[in-house]
Amino acid sequence: MGSVLSYSGLSTKIRAMQSRLVTDEQLEEIVQLPNVPQVTAYLKRTPEYQNIWSGLDENDLHRGQVEKLLKKSIFLNFSRLYHFANQEQRTFLSLYSKRYEIRVLKEIMTNLFDHRDTDPVDISPYRDFFRHHSKLDIDRVAGAGNMDEFMTALKGNEFYAPLQSVYENGNGLLFDYGMALDLYFFIPLSQVNERGNATLFDFGMALDLSYFSQIWNVRKKLFKGNDLKQITKAYGEKFDMLNLQFIQRSKRCFQMEPAAIYALLVPMNYKLRKEEITTLVEAPTPEEFRRIFNGTYYGKKYEQLTVASLEEFYNYILRSILEQEARKDPYSVAVIYSYLYHKEHEVNRLTIALECVRYGVDPEQSLRYIRNG
Repeated sequence: MGSVLSYSGLSTKIRAMQSRLVTDEQLEEIVQLPNVPQVTAYLKRTPEYQNIWSGLDENDLHRGQVEKLLKKSIFLNFSRLYHFANQEQRTFLSLYSKRYEIRVLKEIMTNLFDHRDTDPVDISPYRDFFRHHSKLDIDRVAGAGNMDEFMTALKGNEFYAPLQSVYENGNGLLFDYGMALDLYFFIPLSQVNERGNATLFDFGMALDLSYFSQIWNVRKKLFKGNDLKQITKAYGEKFDMLNLQFIQRSKRCFQMEPAAIYALLVPMNYKLRKEEITTLVEAPTPEEFRRIFNGTYYGKKYEQLTVASLEEFYNYILRSILEQEARKDPYSVAVIYSYLYHKEHEVNRLTIALECVRYGVDPEQSLRYIRNG
């Protein structure tokens, strides 16, 4: 991997797909629209959505259906890249795609933990993806009515083992961090597994840590040269930044003890040294935390990064790393990772824009939400 010859065709394909993504200027226009049907009509005229949405009537679509169509576009574009990629590039795409499987499993578990008479998760946006890129029997998993049935449906799949440990021995944490930017929201105490005291957080964390560990452990076997360097940098800084967020929010918002914080951390470190993690976790005051943080690689490299801005800066750093690496070497795995990240980020921002339009949020405030999303 990493050669001009092996990447020239795929890089050209990705540049074309990248050019069709919704721009910041278009988002500014979208948040000024009066209602969801007009947002849908607007998107139908954009290069990214005009072909696949051309047969849809925007007046018949409600917000939830539009969000499903946006999600579906992620999986559709992933499949386009996979179809165009060679065998080596498909190795990375197959590894990357596990995040999509985990996302859907979390969505299904969230539905189960709600303990309400809700319909099963609608997997129509994902069905084609799972048919071609997953070994999960997603219809069976999504049809589970409780965690017993959910775990039974997962037997024989790689996701079963990390979840089984939590299912049998849950540790009773009371937070759902989601392992993304939606970190640290309380979840109802009713969201407890019938067989123990494991929460949605415990199951989500088990899936995420299993996935992160797999990426970190196999990267040297799957990638070489510049590709290995770029994968290590992109994921290494991602893991470091997640840990910084975990530590900071655990201490500031929940006053958690060090032992509890250590249990939440991603067990891989890149530029954030183990001794720095220890001193940050055990810093007795916010002032001491800031002092230690300022001396770390991230505190020195990103001067505009402060402890208070860690969460909103996370997306900026990850996006900047991927953009820089993709520009520096457009014939490498970085260009694939960068495009997929930007596509997912587009869908996140459009989903926020839809919510803002639906509730009549001021356009300037809407753009602030979108930039932080």
